[in-house]
Amino acid sequence: MRIILLAAALAAAPALAQAPANPQIDYPGFQALTAAVAPQRAARLMPFDAFKAEAAEPGVLLLDARSKDAFARGHIAGAVNLPLTDFTAESLAAVIGADPDRPILIYCNNNFSNHRSPVPLKSAPLALNIQTFINLVGYGYANVYELADVVDFDDPKVEWVKG
Repeated sequence: MRIILLAAALAAAPALAQAPANPQIDYPGFQALTAAVAPQRAARLMPFDAFKAEAAEPGVLLLDARSKDAFARGHIAGAVNLPLTDFTAESLAAVIGADPDRPILIYCNNNFSNHRSPVPLKSAPLALNIQTFINLVGYGYANVYELADVVDFDDPKVEWVKG
Protein backbone atom coordinates (compact mmCIF):
# COMPACT_ATOMS: atom_id res chain seq x y z
CA MET A 1 0.00 0.00 0.00
CA ARG A 2 2.82 2.43 0.84
CA ILE A 3 4.49 1.75 -2.51
CA ILE A 4 1.24 2.55 -4.32
CA LEU A 5 0.83 5.82 -2.39
CA LEU A 6 4.45 6.79 -3.03
CA ALA A 7 4.11 6.02 -6.72
CA ALA A 8 0.92 8.11 -6.88
CA ALA A 9 2.62 11.01 -5.11
CA LEU A 10 5.61 10.88 -7.43
CA ALA A 11 3.37 10.74 -10.48
CA ALA A 12 1.48 13.81 -9.26
CA ALA A 13 4.69 15.75 -8.50
CA PRO A 14 5.10 17.27 -11.99
CA ALA A 15 1.52 18.60 -11.86
CA LEU A 16 2.09 20.01 -8.40
CA ALA A 17 5.36 21.63 -9.47
CA GLN A 18 3.45 23.73 -12.00
CA ALA A 19 1.13 25.20 -9.36
CA PRO A 20 1.86 28.85 -8.54
CA ALA A 21 4.24 29.22 -5.62
CA ASN A 22 2.83 30.44 -2.33
CA PRO A 23 4.91 33.52 -1.46
CA GLN A 24 4.32 32.82 2.25
CA ILE A 25 6.04 29.42 2.11
CA ASP A 26 9.75 29.19 1.36
CA TYR A 27 10.90 25.57 1.36
CA PRO A 28 14.31 26.34 -0.19
CA GLY A 29 14.79 28.97 2.53
CA PHE A 30 13.88 26.37 5.17
CA GLN A 31 16.40 23.94 3.68
CA ALA A 32 19.12 26.61 3.72
CA LEU A 33 18.28 27.58 7.31
CA THR A 34 18.34 23.94 8.41
CA ALA A 35 21.75 23.41 6.82
CA ALA A 36 23.13 26.61 8.36
CA VAL A 37 21.80 25.73 11.84
CA ALA A 38 23.14 22.15 11.89
CA PRO A 39 26.69 22.95 13.08
CA GLN A 40 25.40 25.41 15.69
CA ARG A 41 22.93 22.84 17.03
CA ALA A 42 25.62 20.17 17.23
CA ALA A 43 27.74 22.50 19.37
CA ARG A 44 24.81 23.46 21.62
CA LEU A 45 23.80 20.02 22.95
CA MET A 46 24.10 20.00 26.75
CA PRO A 47 24.35 17.05 29.12
CA PHE A 48 21.64 16.96 31.78
CA ASP A 49 23.70 18.25 34.73
CA ALA A 50 24.98 21.25 32.75
CA PHE A 51 21.48 21.87 31.38
CA LYS A 52 19.95 21.95 34.88
CA ALA A 53 22.75 24.19 36.20
CA GLU A 54 22.32 26.62 33.31
CA ALA A 55 18.52 26.62 33.75
CA ALA A 56 19.02 27.86 37.32
CA GLU A 57 21.03 30.91 36.19
CA PRO A 58 19.29 34.31 36.25
CA GLY A 59 17.86 35.41 32.93
CA VAL A 60 17.96 31.96 31.32
CA LEU A 61 14.69 30.81 29.76
CA LEU A 62 13.73 27.14 29.93
CA LEU A 63 11.32 26.80 27.01
CA ASP A 64 8.92 23.90 26.55
CA ALA A 65 7.47 23.98 23.02
CA ARG A 66 5.12 21.02 23.48
CA SER A 67 1.36 21.53 23.33
CA LYS A 68 -0.36 23.42 26.15
CA ASP A 69 -2.16 20.22 27.10
CA ALA A 70 1.07 18.17 27.33
CA PHE A 71 2.75 20.95 29.31
CA ALA A 72 -0.19 21.10 31.73
CA ARG A 73 0.12 17.34 32.34
CA GLY A 74 3.81 17.64 33.21
CA HIS A 75 7.00 19.62 32.61
CA ILE A 76 10.39 20.44 34.11
CA ALA A 77 10.10 22.88 37.00
CA GLY A 78 10.69 26.46 35.90
CA ALA A 79 9.82 25.82 32.25
CA VAL A 80 7.70 28.29 30.29
CA ASN A 81 5.36 26.98 27.63
CA LEU A 82 4.96 28.30 24.11
CA PRO A 83 3.82 25.58 21.71
CA LEU A 84 5.83 25.38 18.49
CA THR A 85 2.60 25.77 16.54
CA ASP A 86 2.15 29.18 18.16
CA PHE A 87 5.62 30.52 17.27
CA THR A 88 5.45 33.92 15.60
CA ALA A 89 7.81 36.86 15.92
CA GLU A 90 5.32 38.49 18.30
CA SER A 91 4.60 35.47 20.50
CA LEU A 92 8.30 34.66 20.85
CA ALA A 93 9.14 38.25 21.78
CA ALA A 94 6.37 38.21 24.39
CA VAL A 95 7.78 35.06 26.02
CA ILE A 96 11.52 35.60 25.50
CA GLY A 97 11.63 39.33 26.01
CA ALA A 98 13.49 42.12 24.27
CA ASP A 99 16.96 40.53 24.35
CA PRO A 100 17.46 38.28 21.30
CA ASP A 101 20.69 37.02 22.91
CA ARG A 102 18.90 35.69 26.01
CA PRO A 103 19.99 32.09 26.67
CA ILE A 104 17.17 29.69 25.80
CA LEU A 105 17.20 26.03 26.85
CA ILE A 106 14.90 23.53 25.14
CA TYR A 107 13.82 19.93 25.65
CA CYS A 108 11.15 17.68 24.15
CA ASN A 109 9.42 14.33 24.44
CA ASN A 110 12.46 12.52 23.09
CA ASN A 111 14.55 13.64 26.06
CA PHE A 112 12.57 11.31 28.32
CA SER A 113 12.82 7.53 28.67
CA ASN A 114 9.27 7.20 30.03
CA HIS A 115 7.56 6.98 26.62
CA ARG A 116 4.13 7.69 28.07
CA SER A 117 1.88 10.70 28.49
CA PRO A 118 2.77 13.51 28.63
CA VAL A 119 6.00 12.65 26.75
CA PRO A 120 5.27 9.90 24.21
CA LEU A 121 8.26 9.10 22.02
CA LYS A 122 8.25 10.86 18.64
CA SER A 123 9.91 9.58 15.49
CA ALA A 124 13.60 10.51 15.93
CA PRO A 125 13.90 12.58 12.72
CA LEU A 126 10.77 14.49 13.77
CA ALA A 127 11.73 15.15 17.39
CA LEU A 128 10.35 18.49 18.54
CA ASN A 129 13.81 19.74 19.55
CA ILE A 130 14.85 19.84 15.92
CA GLN A 131 12.00 22.06 14.73
CA THR A 132 12.16 24.20 17.88
CA PHE A 133 15.90 24.85 17.48
CA ILE A 134 15.55 25.70 13.79
CA ASN A 135 12.57 28.00 14.42
CA LEU A 136 14.20 29.87 17.29
CA VAL A 137 17.35 30.53 15.27
CA GLY A 138 15.25 31.41 12.23
CA TYR A 139 13.40 34.01 14.29
CA GLY A 140 16.70 35.55 15.37
CA TYR A 141 17.41 33.83 18.69
CA ALA A 142 20.89 32.41 18.27
CA ASN A 143 21.65 31.63 21.93
CA VAL A 144 19.72 28.34 22.02
CA TYR A 145 20.86 25.20 23.84
CA GLU A 146 19.29 21.76 23.78
CA LEU A 147 19.15 18.98 26.35
CA ALA A 148 21.25 16.18 24.88
CA ASP A 149 20.44 13.38 27.30
CA VAL A 150 17.55 11.00 27.77
CA VAL A 151 16.29 11.16 31.36
CA ASP A 152 13.51 9.64 33.44
CA PHE A 153 10.98 12.25 34.54
CA ASP A 154 10.44 10.24 37.74
CA ASP A 155 14.07 10.93 38.73
CA PRO A 156 13.93 13.63 41.44
CA LYS A 157 16.91 15.43 39.81
CA VAL A 158 14.68 16.24 36.83
CA GLU A 159 12.26 18.17 39.06
CA TRP A 160 9.24 17.10 37.04
CA VAL A 161 6.06 19.01 37.84
CA LYS A 162 3.00 16.79 37.41
CA GLY A 163 -0.21 18.42 36.27
